[in-house]
Amino acid sequence: MANFKVETELHGELNCWRISSAHAELLIAQQGAQILSYQRIGEPPLLWLSDQAIFRQGKSVRAGVPVCWPWFGNLQRNPESVQAMYKGDQAPAHGLARGRDWQLRRVEEVGANLQIEFELPEAQGDLPGWAHEVELKLLIELGEQLRVTLTSYNLGNDSVTISQALHSYFAVSDVRQARVEGVQGVDYIETLADWQQRTQTGALGFAGETDRIYLHTPERLSIVDPHWNRRITLASSGSRSAVIWNPWTERAKELADMADDGWQRMLCIETANVWDDVVVLRPGASHALSVVIGSEAL
Repeated sequence: MANFKVETELHGELNCWRISSAHAELLIAQQGAQILSYQRIGEPPLLWLSDQAIFRQGKSVRAGVPVCWPWFGNLQRNPESVQAMYKGDQAPAHGLARGRDWQLRRVEEVGANLQIEFELPEAQGDLPGWAHEVELKLLIELGEQLRVTLTSYNLGNDSVTISQALHSYFAVSDVRQARVEGVQGVDYIETLADWQQRTQTGALGFAGETDRIYLHTPERLSIVDPHWNRRITLASSGSRSAVIWNPWTERAKELADMADDGWQRMLCIETANVWDDVVVLRPGASHALSVVIGSEAL
């Protein structure tokens, strides 16, 4: 007898799957293979889904784990080697993968885990303005923890350079009381101050808009949430950089898909390959970007 339940749902214009186990519940959209929410039974959500999320075709949902690929953020802020891969007119923020429907390849139990695998066939030469041949897959593993792995395999005859991120939105009780541990002593780019490079002193707390690229990050980071008496743990691989973002008050008011006070309940820590941590895929080479998300009591 299966230990998991899989149901199809329609949220706005988006086809989704709701997956339940004895431990947790997961909501995934076909568009972008985007995890929209993740919650362990009897606990507050681990991944944040905006109260005012817009479920529209072609628009990434403000929630969960959007997949940014084959570039992160503003293409013009990427290294020239990443920019040179794209020959289109206007480059959408965070790449081409998050606004397209992925194909669900399999859902199967492997040991105590459920594996859900998606593929984006368009990445094999059919993405507009990006004429490279890459097999792109996203593997989601639901068990005691949640593992998300994005794998890029170069099928072509030329090298391909990408930046990318698993743009994770985490749920917190109040970001003003939360802190990120594991970044102390780490250099970062302060994008809100002319992209200056600085060094983190102590844990990272929040008292205003935050948008930082942390460089050469350790494999383990965590969000300490005293009010919910928990620590959200992140264990990454295939990544040497992380982006930490919260829009705070004024920026949140500019976002149609976030409540004016929505910034209080979320914090992005994005497992990434950005800045000088780009990925060069030689012909026949592959790269896996992965994060394992868990939680523990303080």
